[in-house]
Amino acid sequence: MNRKHSIYKYSSGILLFVFLALVAISCSDFLDEDPKGQLATKNFFTNKNDLDASLNALYAIIATSQKSNDLIGTNFLVGDDISTHPASNKQSLREYDQFNVSDNNGWMPSMWQYRWMVVKAANFVINNAARTPDVSEDDIKIAIAQAHYWRAYSYFYLVTTWGKVPVMLEEEINYAAPLQSEEEIYKLIIEDLKIAEKGCPVQYTKDPYVRNGMNISVSQGAVKATMAYVYMCMAGWPLNKGVEYYKLAADKAKEVIDGVENGTYYYTLLDEYWKVYSWQYNNQNPEVLLGIYYNRDRTKQDSPLADFLLDMKQGGWGDTNGEIKFWKDFPDGPRKQASYFPKIMLNDGNLYDWWYDTEPSSRAVVAPVFMKTVEGAVRGTEFDYTNPANPAPNGDKMRQLIRLSEVYCWYAEAVGRSEQINAKAVEVLNKVRNRADGKESNIYTIAMTPTELAEAAYNEHGWEIAGYYLGGFAPRARDMFRMYRYKDHFEFRKQNPSIEVAPGIFRKEAVPVTGTWDDSKMYAPYPFSDASLNPNLK
Repeated sequence: MNRKHSIYKYSSGILLFVFLALVAISCSDFLDEDPKGQLATKNFFTNKNDLDASLNALYAIIATSQKSNDLIGTNFLVGDDISTHPASNKQSLREYDQFNVSDNNGWMPSMWQYRWMVVKAANFVINNAARTPDVSEDDIKIAIAQAHYWRAYSYFYLVTTWGKVPVMLEEEINYAAPLQSEEEIYKLIIEDLKIAEKGCPVQYTKDPYVRNGMNISVSQGAVKATMAYVYMCMAGWPLNKGVEYYKLAADKAKEVIDGVENGTYYYTLLDEYWKVYSWQYNNQNPEVLLGIYYNRDRTKQDSPLADFLLDMKQGGWGDTNGEIKFWKDFPDGPRKQASYFPKIMLNDGNLYDWWYDTEPSSRAVVAPVFMKTVEGAVRGTEFDYTNPANPAPNGDKMRQLIRLSEVYCWYAEAVGRSEQINAKAVEVLNKVRNRADGKESNIYTIAMTPTELAEAAYNEHGWEIAGYYLGGFAPRARDMFRMYRYKDHFEFRKQNPSIEVAPGIFRKEAVPVTGTWDDSKMYAPYPFSDASLNPNLK
């Protein structure tokens, strides 16, 4: 199949996808405009099975859109927690790491394409599901609410990656869709989330929306948490709405915390950090408010080898590695031990500290390595970094989009940035840090200033989710974006100082950063393939 990336080529085909199981089509039919297919979708919702099929198709697209780093995004590499290889076939990744992305970036069209595929699939449900006969109002309300959520989710990705983008609310193809301002897009996001908040249940009770007692579809708690973070982003760059929106964020996060404490929501922190990304809790993690679940027999994620260095024995892809300064600043303790490989196994089968190198230097990348996305070499087992076996390239690990520890951090940060401090914000932030330390350290106190609280929460969130980019709703790069901290990191990476990583041992980043800062670097360029179709994207 000739792979084509344009959202416009997919606009009609995406409508067919939602009943792909019922209508046989060829690959070219899927990619090309098909008026007959558009007409057929108007008569699609004839019974409960059709309503379920439309949601299943939406979630299938979402699962595919988050299964690998070329689809979910490479813009995470502008964050200060993660970097890539200076050579090999990593040019598409390197451009983001260097703040110098071209409109012909090889991976960007997929990122762009899949956000719009989700939007189109969500629009199909939003605009058509209500006419399904012989279905309860609750079932229709829940289906439409979930579609509103995922449309908001995709537009949030679009607006924080590209800024101004077209707004597509119908199933028509518009080759000249105008760009909407960030303000207008955020307005749509909040409107969608408010609908989702009213329509998504607290707890699902039947398949396929629940597994092991855990919500695997969008729940009310997940929507509230999402709203909290979106408000934080609106408070920051580029809208800079400030204190008022930080207060909105704090209030919405507090609703989640109150629901946890009064038993409305089942969410709770796992008692040890290593469990957060473990296989043991993969399908029964009570800390996850929103996740994307995979099954290698039907849907699969493609990340198990992405975060191994190329010269590691396990045969990694070398897509990502940790940044050295972030590793250096990361507080010691169980959280750091579970976040990074304790030792790396090189091709000779021996274990080394990550900073090991020969003299003169012989390794292309000498950097810490994150261990969060790895799955055991044998399906359904924990990963063992001392095992030289090569993990399978496809896996079943859930994508964790939002965790309770993040909501605790967001609440504390939003309280602080709204120029306040309170005991609850300090309490929940200490819950996060105490688990990270493996002891009741309680290092945060009510005596802190609001700014100190906000910065402590910002840092704790960064350490909680460091290096986790494939599913996270709020990766480190997005935190830095809303706080307008890309520029500082850009200047630091230009200097690229040597950092002492062990007594007398200094290392620096392998990927060079050059040039002069301007705010265009805050966003990715529009893909050339789409700009050639829509002049508004030029």
